[in-house]
Amino acid sequence: MDFTALQALIELEGARFFDVKVPDLAGRLHHVTLPVQALTERLLEEGVGFDGSSYGFSLVESSDMVVRPDLTTCFRDPFRKTPTIACLGTIHLTDAARTPFPEDPRLIARRAEERLSGLGIADCSLWGPEYEFYVFRSFSQEEELGRMETRIEPLERIAGRAYHAETPDDRLADFRGSVCLLLEDLGVPVKYHHHEGGGWGQNEIETLFEPLGQAADHAVLIPYILKNRAAQEGLALTLMPKPLYAQAGNGWHVHLFLQKERRNAFFDEADPYARLSPLAFLFMGGILRHARALCAFTNPSTNSYKRLVPGFEAPVTLTFGRANRSSAIRIPLYVAQESEVRFEYRPPDATSNPFFCLAALVQAGIDGVRQGIDARSCGFGPYERDLFQSGSGQPLSFLPTSLEEALNELEADHSFLLEGDVFPASLLKRWLETKRKEARAVADQPHPHELKLYF
Repeated sequence: MDFTALQALIELEGARFFDVKVPDLAGRLHHVTLPVQALTERLLEEGVGFDGSSYGFSLVESSDMVVRPDLTTCFRDPFRKTPTIACLGTIHLTDAARTPFPEDPRLIARRAEERLSGLGIADCSLWGPEYEFYVFRSFSQEEELGRMETRIEPLERIAGRAYHAETPDDRLADFRGSVCLLLEDLGVPVKYHHHEGGGWGQNEIETLFEPLGQAADHAVLIPYILKNRAAQEGLALTLMPKPLYAQAGNGWHVHLFLQKERRNAFFDEADPYARLSPLAFLFMGGILRHARALCAFTNPSTNSYKRLVPGFEAPVTLTFGRANRSSAIRIPLYVAQESEVRFEYRPPDATSNPFFCLAALVQAGIDGVRQGIDARSCGFGPYERDLFQSGSGQPLSFLPTSLEEALNELEADHSFLLEGDVFPASLLKRWLETKRKEARAVADQPHPHELKLYF
């Protein structure tokens, strides 16, 4: 879309404002809104100034940056009362050339994809994420010295098996349907929606396969749609990994395959195990080899590790297997078409920055291809048994059990991320500093369960 097309869209929608949304360091959206009469071709070229330090990117003393609208991502914002055209933006420095900011999440995702194709491994990677979330009647939190109270009022209490629960037990089917209609209006390809296994209101929406950049863009817009739609209904919605003890956690599982010359590069009819190509097992091997370090990006919150515990179908082992939900990598058995043969990486959750998460997985997969790390010959599997049960027969490697452990793994194993100048070293340093501070803040707070145990 060029400036003329943008003006035509503004006129068609009767828009009065133009909104630019930008993901911050953590992957959460911020936005700035301009009246449409302020839009000029020069403004679109030069961008809108903002304070990058407030987004977590830069030091206060050198934080002036600009955001340029990406007109390929324009849509009418369904939650603004005054008609508003919105888009995602790209972050640039303030020099005359408007040099792209090296730590811009969207730029890093694009560089990972460009490196994949530049090396001749594949033309692109395709991703189909699963969005798991809880919807509650209400959520409130109050805190002062000597007093801390959190109240979650559920909308549902389904006893027994809640997975694919039917109405009237499933009280959120129409809510999910309304969200899916909004997503389709935004160009997000929805595969299906259903009730998930958590009986206190857990839901899932799964999307169809898209290239990395689009999948990551939609991964910041989908929570925006979910939370705003819930707010319209007076409900509370969260994608956090483990909002409730003894209930299923929320994952952000990602299904993936590579495409080359318009064919699925992960497909091989001759493979007797899962119809996967040697390339698929190498890409898989790279991800599993670096999975402990990857957790710093795929599971970057203290809450992430309350989900990654045995049980509740959350993976803890660095293994792969067919239809095995206790493995970090599951190979779906129900896939019939060549074009959809793939594997699923199960550890990630929605506290990740999706641009960093997917780019890091690509970098690890590329390393597996270049280093010849075949998942079948490196002790990662296949495993066809429930790995949550004892007696698996072989020693297993495990994911980290805390954010601090994951950050230590990233500090020790990050050279694969720097390859091809995809991840700047400065970003890794800032990420480690930011996340260590976050982990420390949680560790320093007395927990209600500690009071129960020790008061």
